[in-house]
Amino acid sequence: MQVKKTIALAKLRELKGRVRIVKGGSSAGKTICILSILIDYALKNPGEVISVVAGTVPALRRGSYKDFIQILKGLNRYKESQHNKSIMRYTFNNGSYIEFFSTDDSSKLRGARRDVLFVNESNTISGFDAYQEMAIRTNKHIWLDYNPAALFWVDTQLVGQLDTDFITLTYRDNDALPKSIVDELLKARKKAETSTYWKNWCRVYLDGLIGNIEGACIPDWKEIDTVPNEARLLGYGMDFGYSVDPTTLIALYKWNDAYVYDEVLYQKGMLNRDISRFLESNDIRENITADSAEPKSIAELQGYGHNIHGVTKGRDSVVYGINLMNQNEIYVSSRSKNLKRELGGYIWSTDKEGNKTQKPSGLHPDCIDAARYILTDTLENPNKGQYFIY
Repeated sequence: MQVKKTIALAKLRELKGRVRIVKGGSSAGKTICILSILIDYALKNPGEVISVVAGTVPALRRGSYKDFIQILKGLNRYKESQHNKSIMRYTFNNGSYIEFFSTDDSSKLRGARRDVLFVNESNTISGFDAYQEMAIRTNKHIWLDYNPAALFWVDTQLVGQLDTDFITLTYRDNDALPKSIVDELLKARKKAETSTYWKNWCRVYLDGLIGNIEGACIPDWKEIDTVPNEARLLGYGMDFGYSVDPTTLIALYKWNDAYVYDEVLYQKGMLNRDISRFLESNDIRENITADSAEPKSIAELQGYGHNIHGVTKGRDSVVYGINLMNQNEIYVSSRSKNLKRELGGYIWSTDKEGNKTQKPSGLHPDCIDAARYILTDTLENPNKGQYFIY
């Protein structure tokens, strides 16, 4: 891979803050440019330790780790003998090395110190706490990049802070982009003229702007690192699945006048007995409101001793539940990655004239459905689970 001197690369070289945040759309060249800068830094500074981090090892292998090796080979600097593949570390002749690890290994977060940190696709790691564990062990500077699908902890905790640089890149900053890719991106722009989904997609992946705004069924929600200690658990919502759709379990908390949603389960292929074992192993004893379209599953779980019942569904219950969610302040925990993904892609469909209808479309709302069930049940039955002595 030959790295060309693009507009994006020039802009990134101008950043001097300790924390350097790069928000951008698809094909902007964010990751390639940052990796090129880190390789150059390692070659010029002996004995430096540089960590490149992503949410999971598979994400690393198909993303930044793969790109890193290709860049080295394109520079004719790759040496097999200096590449420790088992621990994903490359050591340069001057003793500097670049290591790759994932945040799903908590021991790595609290490991040895480093000089430079790069958090790749930072909106996929577990939350601000994970970032902070790494940041306090980083001596010099920190890079973060991401696609702005929705607001998250970088926007709320880091942007605007002292000694922090922030830049937005788009495909227009990648003047080395092949014409064939530019043409594909422009096709998406054309689709956006008649589609709310593609309009929001272009907003995020072409223009590098925060998405999940126009046309979103549930637009106003904020990410929170963890459920606050003072929040009160109200119960759980469950949506059943098996081979195609996952079984989901969402916890609902009341926090002052707001509601906090926390994704507890998202898994395919679960039989009712598997669900029961999960509930038992996680000591989940509170009220569970489930999809009433699965009475057999509900009855079986009741037979196993679980406090579960079906939600009451009336006419237009989906829209009704969405409206209930929108009437309250909403927080979503950082670990709720599937719920956050659904919220970003669950939009109102439009008619031929581009007007919004009262029919949701987009991503299948497995987590959102579970969240609707427990909120609807809680608001319609406020005294459920409470006992009074007269």
